[in-house]
This record gives sequence, structure tokens and C-alpha cells, in this order.
Amino acid sequence: MAEKIHILYVDDEENNLISFKATFRTKFETSIAISGDEALKILAEKPIQVIITDQRMPGMTGVQFLEKVIEMYPDCMRILLTGYADMTAVIDAVNKGKIFHYLTKPWNEEELDSTIKNAYAKYLENEELKKMNKELNTSNDQLEFLLRQRLLS
Repeated sequence: MAEKIHILYVDDEENNLISFKATFRTKFETSIAISGDEALKILAEKPIQVIITDQRMPGMTGVQFLEKVIEMYPDCMRILLTGYADMTAVIDAVNKGKIFHYLTKPWNEEELDSTIKNAYAKYLENEELKKMNKELNTSNDQLEFLLRQRLLS
């Protein structure tokens, strides 16, 4: 069986956290956090591939949280979820939080499921690209070494 996608859902409304966990716990490896600070603690403890965060939360907005995530965990795919039609927040999320996707609340299970799977596919694509770049750099280093050896002979 394929490994489950590791998701972190951040929302200051406990009912939303319970609903998300109940809906997706069998499909994905789900973690939930009621604040950005709690979410950062979870990120420090376990690998997460997809983060979904509400925008409007006390203490730290979703965009502020995602800005911190980018600094510390840049490989995570980021999805912003909000119940407010706040274009400034969406623009900030794209520019500062470098989100993969934006969805409105209340979320639709099929749409959110599809977005999570698409985000994970992009995550895997990015990981493969990093691996290929690392291999390419190693090959280049080896070729450069061999070339220098030939020039010195």
C-alpha cells in the first residue's frame, strides 16, 4: 500500500478541526492544530507534505503562519482556506505565503480532496526535481575532477 499523504490542517475553530479529521482521517495521515504556534510545534516533530490553513485566526493569520513555514519548511505545499472574500489576504498568500491553492469556506469535500492530491503530486514532482539536481551536481563535480586529473597528467 502506498504511503499516506501527511497533512496538517490549521484552524482556530475546533468544530472545523474535528470535521476535517473525521472526513479525511482514513484517506490521509492527518494532524490538526488550533493555532499557527501549535502548528509550528507539529511541523518540528513530524514530516508534513501538505498544509491547509485558515486565514482569519487570532494571534497569527494564515498568511503570517505560511510566511514562517516557508522559512523553516519550504518543501511543504501550502493551501489557504478562508470563509471571507478577502482579496488582500489572497494576494498576500500568493505573494508572501507562496500558496499552491486557495479555497473558500465552507470547504467542499471533493474539491478539497482533489486539491490535496494535486498538491501532493506537485510535492512529489518537486522532490524528484531536487533529487535529479543533486545527482546532476554530483556528476558535474566528478566530471570536473576527471578533467582536472587529465589536465595535470
